[in-house]
Amino acid sequence: MKRSIAGTFRIVVLLIAGALLLSRASRCEGCFSVVVGKNVSTDGYVIMAHNEDDAPPQIVHHRKVPRRRYPPGEQVTLRNGGRLDQVEQTWAYIWSEMPGMLFSDSYINEWGVGVTSDNCPSREDKPELTDGGIGYMLRRLVAERAKTAREGVLLAGRLVERFGYIDSGRTYIICDPNEGWLFCVVNGKHWLAQRVADDEIAMVANTYTIRRVDLSDTNRFLASADIVEYAVERGWHDPKENKLFDFAAVYANLQAAANPSNSGRQWAGLQYVTEKPIEPGLDLPFSVKPRAKVGPREIMQILRHDNEGKKAESTSSKIIVCDTACPICSGATQTSFVAQLRGDKPLDIGIVYWMCLGSPRTSFYIPFHFGISDFPVGFAAGSAQRPSEELYKAVVESSFRPDAMRAFWTFSNFHNKVEVAGAEAIALAKSRALQIEQSVFAIQNSLEQAARSLYTSDKAAAAQMLTDYSRGVYLSALDAADEVLSPR
Repeated sequence: MKRSIAGTFRIVVLLIAGALLLSRASRCEGCFSVVVGKNVSTDGYVIMAHNEDDAPPQIVHHRKVPRRRYPPGEQVTLRNGGRLDQVEQTWAYIWSEMPGMLFSDSYINEWGVGVTSDNCPSREDKPELTDGGIGYMLRRLVAERAKTAREGVLLAGRLVERFGYIDSGRTYIICDPNEGWLFCVVNGKHWLAQRVADDEIAMVANTYTIRRVDLSDTNRFLASADIVEYAVERGWHDPKENKLFDFAAVYANLQAAANPSNSGRQWAGLQYVTEKPIEPGLDLPFSVKPRAKVGPREIMQILRHDNEGKKAESTSSKIIVCDTACPICSGATQTSFVAQLRGDKPLDIGIVYWMCLGSPRTSFYIPFHFGISDFPVGFAAGSAQRPSEELYKAVVESSFRPDAMRAFWTFSNFHNKVEVAGAEAIALAKSRALQIEQSVFAIQNSLEQAARSLYTSDKAAAAQMLTDYSRGVYLSALDAADEVLSPR
C-alpha cells in the first residue's frame, strides 16, 4: 500500500519523538512568539509578543534609533560581504540588541512594523548562497524600510532570493497594526509566509507551524516562486500523492518537528486562549480562534508560563507532549516583550512596547511608548560585545543592589537571587510585578489621553511626558525588586 510522503514524515516524527522522550535528550527551552489577529485583540489591532531565549552569558541593550537620510550611491554591506543599494531614508525604530548574537535582536519601527524570530531548523542540506548570504541584517533591513508587514515580508523574500539565508531555518514574525505574518525561511533561497487570520491567534515554538498551503490565495500566502517545485525535485513532496502542500511536513528538520518541547510549548500556549480543546500532539493548528478577546495582560500570562504545565498525553499517540519540564518562560529567557500596535491614535502613542528584562516569571513588564525620546540611559549600558562567562557570573552572582544605570545586569542579578531563594521569593516577585503592571494598566488610558492632547500642540513635550512616565515605572520596578529581596 502506498503511503504519502507527508504521512511518512509524521510516522518518522513520532518515532523520533519517542526516542527523545526515552533519552530525555531534548531541553525544554527556546524562543516563543505570539501573534494576535486584530479582530480578537482587545485593542482592535494586532498584538505581537516574544520570549527571547539564549544560553548565558548574554547582555541585552534597548535603544531608539532615529530616522536617517543617506546620499545617493550609498550602499549597505552585509556581514559576509554582500552589498545592496541604500535607500534615501530609513525609518526610526526601537531596537532590542543582543551583542554577539546573529539572530536574537527584535525591532519595532515608527509605522508599527515589528520583527522578531524563532529558530526553526530545516532539512535543507544543499543551500545556495550568493556573496556570502544574508542573516543578521535581514530583520534590520525590514525595520528600516518597511511601512507595512506585507511590505516587510516581500522585502525579506527578495533579500533571501538574492543572497540566500545563511542559517538552517527560522520563522520571522513580521507584524503591523493590521496584519501579522509568519515568514518561514529555509537555508538557501527558499521561503514561505502565511498571514494570521484577523480572528485567530498563532504561536510558534522553534519549529515551522505553517501546514496546509494554498499558494493561489495571495491574501494569506506568499512564497518564493519554486517553493513546491524545489521540494518535488529533492524528493520531499509528491504532488500526485499529496494535493495539499504541507510546508512544515516537507521542509522542517525532523528532530525539531518531533521535539516534545516545541509541540508542548505551543500546545501549552494555545491552551490559554483556544475556543475549542486541542488534542496534544505533533500536528497542532497554525492558529486558533480564541474563546474571548485578549490583551497584553493575557499575553504576559502566557509568556510567564513556567512550571505550571501538567502532563498532557495524546490519546492517539500516547506521547507526552507537555509536562512541568516544558516552560514557555525559562531561565534562558533573556528578554521578553508584548507590543501593542494600535493604529487608532498617533503611532507615537499607539505603539506600546512592553519590555521585560530577564525571565518574565521573576521580572517586570515596563511600558515604552514609541514616542519616547529614548530609553533610560541604563538600558544601553555595558559592553558592546557578548560578555565573558567570568564577567557574567561575577555580576549575576554578586550581592543584589538595584542600579538604574545598569538595567540588564540589575534584573539578571535579581533573577538569580530570586531563583536561589526559592518558591516563596518567586511568588513574591510575581506578585509585585503584577501589582505594578495592574497599576500601569489602570492609568494607561488617562496617560495616553493627556499625551494625545499635548501631542497636537507640542510633540516634544508629549515625548518628554511619555519618557518620564516610563522611567518612573522603571524606577518603581527597581524599588519593588529591592523590596522582594529585602522585605521590610
